[in-house]
This record gives sequence, structure tokens and C-alpha cells, in this order.
Amino acid sequence: MRIKNRKTRQQGMTLIEIMIALALGVALLGGVLKIFQNSNQTYRMQDNMSRLQENGRFAMDFLSRDIRMTDFWGCLKLGLVNVTNNLNSSGASYNADIHNFSLDQGITGTNGTVHASIAALDAPDSINLKAAYANGLTVETPFGPSVSSAIHIPADSDLEQSDVVVVSDCTTADVFQISNANPDDGELDHYTGNSTTPGNYQAATLGCPGANTHCFSKVYQGDASVYKVAATIYSIQNGASGQPALFRKINGDAAVELVEGIENMQILYGADTNDDFTPDYYVPAGTAGLNMANVVSVRVSVLVSTYDNLAASPVPYTFNGATTTPADRKLRRVFSSTFAIRNRLQ
Repeated sequence: MRIKNRKTRQQGMTLIEIMIALALGVALLGGVLKIFQNSNQTYRMQDNMSRLQENGRFAMDFLSRDIRMTDFWGCLKLGLVNVTNNLNSSGASYNADIHNFSLDQGITGTNGTVHASIAALDAPDSINLKAAYANGLTVETPFGPSVSSAIHIPADSDLEQSDVVVVSDCTTADVFQISNANPDDGELDHYTGNSTTPGNYQAATLGCPGANTHCFSKVYQGDASVYKVAATIYSIQNGASGQPALFRKINGDAAVELVEGIENMQILYGADTNDDFTPDYYVPAGTAGLNMANVVSVRVSVLVSTYDNLAASPVPYTFNGATTTPADRKLRRVFSSTFAIRNRLQ
């Protein structure tokens, strides 16, 4: 039998076809990678801008609440005019930033880096705000009978020895430091000469200098309340991530980081010079002629930044009247607001 030879048909792909397929694959893969890269950059941009706006809003919200409540002393509507500060200015641990409650000290500030740890960023300002806070505790019987008598409030409060508090009715207020070891029983003593620092001592109060008890401005009745007092300082410092952040310090405790990415803070104070409760001009702290007792509003501007390497090249920004081209590739935005000091507006 005769067997016919059959030619074997070619199987697979030629080298040229493989090279064409590889070229097409590389082109397609490059397109996919480019789409991914663009999508990733778009996501980073949107995420950072959202974070920037959020940080700016948070920073202004923290500042606004404390600025607006500055000089709150219960139902007393005359600010620090009728507030007597009974703390001992010569006592150990006395700190004017915390314990000075004179008329021009309800709100103070620095035009520069006194409270900031960042000196290279256009000298960020700081602001110090003093006020009563939390819910008031109503003064209870027995009242007095004298101005040196202890104040009585409901038992089981959260007040402790050495707390600085204010007792206030609608006409008068007294700031003092709780001197008894167990104010939880509802009795608040205001002795002088004990281990509590800075302690209570007001030489101007007749009948009390050097005595073991201390005199208030009046005998407070049931229309008065007791509040904790806070001195709150806002400043710009380096945060845990190494980036600038907004910090808050209360009553001399360690400063707490609130919002990251806050590079700078510039503050102007609106002074009312004709008693119409409207600011006549805005100037920085420390300006010649500025009486902080006349300040009725505060204008705050903060500079907020994103993470680095977001933009393709350095992006110029304008802040505090100056345009700067940075060395980094961050994006920045300025947030500005003016806040009225409600307790100085009658």
C-alpha cells in the first residue's frame, strides 16, 4: 500500500506576531498605568483639599467658641469691671497668663512667637482668653453671715482643692482659689496662708489682709452661681507629625494639639473707642494706644496647608498681605473670620 506524505501544518505564532502582540500589550499597559496614575493623583488632590478645608473649619470652630465666650462671668453683664480677683499675685506659682483677671486681661495676645515653637513661618500670633465655663453651681444656704464665710454649693460637684473658680451674681463677681481639702461636701473655703498656691490674698479688701480667712466683695445669696475659670491660650507649634499645628493650653497644663496643617495664625483686635459696641479699628496686639479692655471683636486668619509633593511645582500664596513662593509643593488656603466678644456687647 502506498502511503501519501502529508505536510505538517504550521502550529503557534510567528516571531513577528509575538512582537506585535507584545508591542500592543505594552501600549495598552502604559495606557492603563497612565489612567491609574491620573486617577491616583486626582484622588490625592481631592483628599488633600477636603482635609485642608476640614482642618480650616475645625481650627476656626475651636477659636470661635472660646473667643465669643471670653469674659463670661455668669449672669454678670459688665465684664471684668465688677470682678474682684482675690488670688495672691505674690504667691508661689502665680502666673499672669492664668491668674490675672484685671479689666484689660480678659483677652490678651502676642504679635509674634511668644507661645509658638515655629519662628520661621511669618511669626505666628497667639491669643489668651479668660472666662468662666461649664455649668454654674447655685449658691445654697447657709448664706454668709459675713463676707469671710465659706460659700455653699450642692455636694458631689467635680470641684477640687486648688481649683480657681468665680462666684458671681448679676452685679458682682469674685475670683478665688478653693483652699479646703474636700470641697465635695459642698463647702468652698477661701482661706489665706495655707499650702494652696498661688493662694488667696487681696490687700485692698478691708479687714482681711493677713487673716486666716478672706473677704469677698459681698455676701452672695441664692441668685449667685460658682463656675470654674479657664485661661485658654491658642498658638501654633510643631505637631506630632513634625508639621505645624494649632495647639491649645488651658490653665497652664501641657499644650494639646488640636488641628494639624495650621501653618500660621495672624490676629487683629477690634477696639471700640466711643462706647457704641462697634470696633473703630483693627490692629495687632501690642500696638501703641491699643487698650485691650476696649476690644469687642477679634479678626483671625489662619494659613492651612496640605501634605507635600501634591502640586507639580511650588504654588505661590498670599497671606497677611504678602505673596510668597514656597520651596515645597504644598497647596495652601487662607481662612479668615471676625468674631464678636459677646460678653462685651451690651
